[in-house]
Amino acid sequence: MMKKKIFICVMLGVLSFSVRAQDPQFTQFYANPLYLNPAFAGSHGCPRFAMNYRNEWPSLTGNYVTYSISYDQYFKNISGGIGIIATHDQQGTGTIYTSSLGLIYSYHLKVNRKFSMLFGAKAAMTNKYLDWDKLTFGDMIDPRRGFIYQTGDVPRGGSRYFFDASAGLVGFSKHFFFGVAVNHLNMPNESMIVGESRLPMRFTGHAGAEIVLGGKSQYTEKGKTSIMPNIIYQYQNGFQELALGTYVKYGVFTAGAWYRNRDAFILSIGINTGKFKIGYSYDVTVSKLNNGVSGGSHEISLGLNLNCKDKPTSFRTISCPSF
Repeated sequence: MMKKKIFICVMLGVLSFSVRAQDPQFTQFYANPLYLNPAFAGSHGCPRFAMNYRNEWPSLTGNYVTYSISYDQYFKNISGGIGIIATHDQQGTGTIYTSSLGLIYSYHLKVNRKFSMLFGAKAAMTNKYLDWDKLTFGDMIDPRRGFIYQTGDVPRGGSRYFFDASAGLVGFSKHFFFGVAVNHLNMPNESMIVGESRLPMRFTGHAGAEIVLGGKSQYTEKGKTSIMPNIIYQYQNGFQELALGTYVKYGVFTAGAWYRNRDAFILSIGINTGKFKIGYSYDVTVSKLNNGVSGGSHEISLGLNLNCKDKPTSFRTISCPSF
């Protein structure tokens, strides 16, 4: 039995350096629009701040925790939006850290009186760090007493900085929008030790609509009660993810339900006053890694929209969800 445990530890150590990583994901897709698609930069018009926190599979020892903060705004003199986004992801109780800071520009084009398009590009600098002190090796194991020895392994590398480029586009009318985005266009080398490990491109396609149900509401500036069906598809290095869902908006309140294929059923609630918004979502795991083992996933989002003087009176906003 002890030999089997040693073999498993060694194999896990080897695999941790050879498997290509996948990007962290947020299930409140539109509460973090710049992460979903860089073309969304400036789509609100006035200054917008977004903060996101996600704790995935908290019942497991090696859970995933991801943070994100972003700012974007439309500038009339450059016919587009500028955005800044910072993300920090930690895996395996802090064994691996990934931090990124990106700058975004999105060009806004009015195609005709009813249809507009946004074209975005992101340039980011990313750091990936491996904490060697938290790794365990086979030579640390005593057959009877477990991990009691110091390893003879010598740390190799542990940190890497690399440039990362992404691009996307969004098309929208009054009640419909669609978009595509490609992340890691340059497929940067993210290996933290000797060798090469290219970060595979991530392809995203998304579309949604707003269907107005009722008349005016006293709780909202727009005076609309509506449902917003949406679909999001993502592909990266052979892994596919299809998410189908809808939001129901009544005044300042929003509730949503999503299904992510063979993985999770997602429930979300939120409040959007126009200037401030807060949302919470919970992923109910439906895969073989059932909810009792993983603990699901918790996500919280905060948003702040500021007033501005330069927003054109004819500026077109996208009727996409807030969470």
